[in-house]
Amino acid sequence: MFYKANILSPWTLLSLLIFCIFASPIFIVLASLFGEYSDNWIHLYKYVLGGYVYNSFLLIIGVSTISLFLGIGTAWLTSNYNFFGKNFFDWALILPLAVPPYILAYTFTGLFDSYGTANNLIREIFSLNSEYIFFPNVRNIYGAIIVFSFTLYPYIYLATRIAFINQSRSLREVGETLGFSKFGVFFKLVLPMVRPAIIGGLMLVIMETLSDFGAVEHFAIQTFTTGIFRTWYGMYDLQTAMQLSSLLLIFITFFLVLERYSRNNISYTSGSPTYGKIENKTLTGRKNILSFLFCLTPLSIGFILPISELTNWALNYKLDFFEANFIKNSFNTIYLALLAAIFCTFAALIINFSGRIQKTKFFGFLSSALALGYALPGIILAIGIMQLFIFLDNNLSFLNFVFTGSILGLLVAYVIKAYAMSNTSIESGYIRISPYMEDVAKTLRASNFKILTRIHLPLLKTSFLTSIVLVISEVIKELPATLILRPFNFDTLAVSTYIYASEERMYEAAAPAIAIVLVGLIPIYFLTKTIRSSRPGKEN
Repeated sequence: MFYKANILSPWTLLSLLIFCIFASPIFIVLASLFGEYSDNWIHLYKYVLGGYVYNSFLLIIGVSTISLFLGIGTAWLTSNYNFFGKNFFDWALILPLAVPPYILAYTFTGLFDSYGTANNLIREIFSLNSEYIFFPNVRNIYGAIIVFSFTLYPYIYLATRIAFINQSRSLREVGETLGFSKFGVFFKLVLPMVRPAIIGGLMLVIMETLSDFGAVEHFAIQTFTTGIFRTWYGMYDLQTAMQLSSLLLIFITFFLVLERYSRNNISYTSGSPTYGKIENKTLTGRKNILSFLFCLTPLSIGFILPISELTNWALNYKLDFFEANFIKNSFNTIYLALLAAIFCTFAALIINFSGRIQKTKFFGFLSSALALGYALPGIILAIGIMQLFIFLDNNLSFLNFVFTGSILGLLVAYVIKAYAMSNTSIESGYIRISPYMEDVAKTLRASNFKILTRIHLPLLKTSFLTSIVLVISEVIKELPATLILRPFNFDTLAVSTYIYASEERMYEAAAPAIAIVLVGLIPIYFLTKTIRSSRPGKEN
């Protein structure tokens, strides 16, 4: 049953301690709704809160529409047709995930600003005067929609393509025998069957859009995240910032519930599936060219364009990647990322091991609840952790340790955000370990600690390392939590990129931005392996 876990077990107590650390910042933020409301809150409610809601909804609608079109369209083409570059696009369409939205926003500004690279190039080619502007200003909500859409559409592409290539061949054959046209088969049979995958990917896109700070702040768009940041740092009103965070948290929770529901229903089947060997139709002529261009467009805007502009800045500015500040910031970033990855991986290991040895649903619930942290905006985590540390400093002064302003806050935020990645890796590793090995070990009177260290850890080596790599790549990109919780005079690559861009020192932002993108490419390798091996009995 649900509550058969042995509460007195040290593994259960340790798991509950991890859960309390995860949940405390969230409860603190939500508790602010029951506190006093200041004049600042009344002012925000009357004059700007409506703008936050309107801009957030406009972003969601615009980004969702474009991301769905790009994600589903590219997934359908690469799953069902052969055309020029198809094998390349299979994995290359994931590459924009390596570019955080705020970096694409910075490069868009450098490209399409009044005197940016693109407008300067047009003026030189056509010998136009210096006041002529061909490309319009992108620092607005429409530019933000493009930025988010072309960096986040791979979430939908990944989920939908895996669903497409795992779909039964008999489903389409039945549609054809019933006289459905190709469009009829697609819209009446294929899409409804992969709807949970589409919704799951779309929820990730929406939550990433709502939780972003760097891109919307750079484009001067009034959203919840920018409002929270300005209320805290501009008005010095932490209580009101927490109340704004609570509203955003409730908003995000709504989408989290939808995502959980879609995952619970993701196993849509079509009776007895027959996969066989699917002969993809080969496109020729105009269809071949259009398919190539359709897949090339999101890849170009979401990855090739920003990489080209960053490289251009690096060459023009003659960047020294061994400059003292860059090396210092890189060391800070790697140091934090490694610590967070190790703590996060061990937390996932403890939770999964506890569930393994006690075989109760309680730990399954606990693991699922902790995994929801990936959807929490970094700025909300930062505010909750800051308030928690202020409470600890006021009540635990005898420890002679100052929690506020220490790297401990950053580590807690990173672990909460990245736990889902570690949990997925460790959980998949445990699936491959037979429970009979533990039964044999127990007959030999081996303790739980020995089972973990001498049996499980050696067998989980690959999952352990995968978890560390994935968490490192996620932590290095995190901006809002790092910006708020970092110790004094402690910068990371993400923070230095943000500071340079906010001061319009775009050339200097190139070095840390390139480093972030390069690290972000690491999980692409694992995602590519997942896609290629996702169809039963067939490497696609």
